[in-house]
Amino acid sequence: MTKISGIFAASMSVLNPDFSLNVKKTIEHAEKLIDQGCHGTAIFGSTGQAQLISIAEKIDLLNKLSESKHRDKHMIGTGLNSLTETINLMKIANSLKFNKFLIMPPAYYKYTDKEVIKFYSKLVESSPESKIVLYNFEKLSGYKFSIDCVETLVKKFPNQIVGVKDSTYNLFEKLKLENFSIFPGSELKLLRGLELGCSGIITATCNVTAELSRRVYDDFFSKNDQKFNKKLCDVRSAFDKFNLISGLHSFYSQEDQIYKNILPPLRVLNENEEKELFDKLKFLNFTIKSRMAA
Repeated sequence: MTKISGIFAASMSVLNPDFSLNVKKTIEHAEKLIDQGCHGTAIFGSTGQAQLISIAEKIDLLNKLSESKHRDKHMIGTGLNSLTETINLMKIANSLKFNKFLIMPPAYYKYTDKEVIKFYSKLVESSPESKIVLYNFEKLSGYKFSIDCVETLVKKFPNQIVGVKDSTYNLFEKLKLENFSIFPGSELKLLRGLELGCSGIITATCNVTAELSRRVYDDFFSKNDQKFNKKLCDVRSAFDKFNLISGLHSFYSQEDQIYKNILPPLRVLNENEEKELFDKLKFLNFTIKSRMAA
């Protein structure tokens, strides 16, 4: 089994003024990120507002994405609390030859490792051809994966539970599993993660840092001097002061006003927030037109 590795963007969803999903532009956005240096994307992760987008729109996008020039480089998020709806969406994706998934445990309800193992067991049993990257983000789901839980799932399903995106950061420094991908959820952890044997990153801000992140990744494996890591971390830190979805949509709206469309209750940055972010990025010589200068 080929291990999943590299720089992955949690790709943004592009919306029309009526808040419907603009499938064409959403796919074009993801394709552009790969062209800029990402090894792949996660479609319908939390950054893609997956929990707020209808199943019908997700299915429509999957059908169109199956024709993508980079179709094999996309990981599919489900963004659903319902077990049965998650299974159904996975089966539809499987029928379109997508088999890599990024899946978070259900939000809102309280549960333990035992119930999480049962949840993922049902997913694997219903879709055994799938490769699942666990999504560890306690802030959103209310649940934090333990090392024991991940190890149990991998032992039980070594061919299906193939990685974890660690946005809670309690795993990436300690979890050691053979042929298992570990992706910290921030550029701030990229270089440290690679030094520890992690596989790369899956992050929201790779929507804007694709080139920088790829240079840090490539320079690590080429044993070159790290000339871009400080700027990469500074850019991530600038975005971290705000809601990431809001900041990213405000950043991209400089080029295309369609990015100002964002599903309530989310919003773009207000005027003062936008000025603060853009002033900081300008100081870092990081703009919508120029993102690579060291």
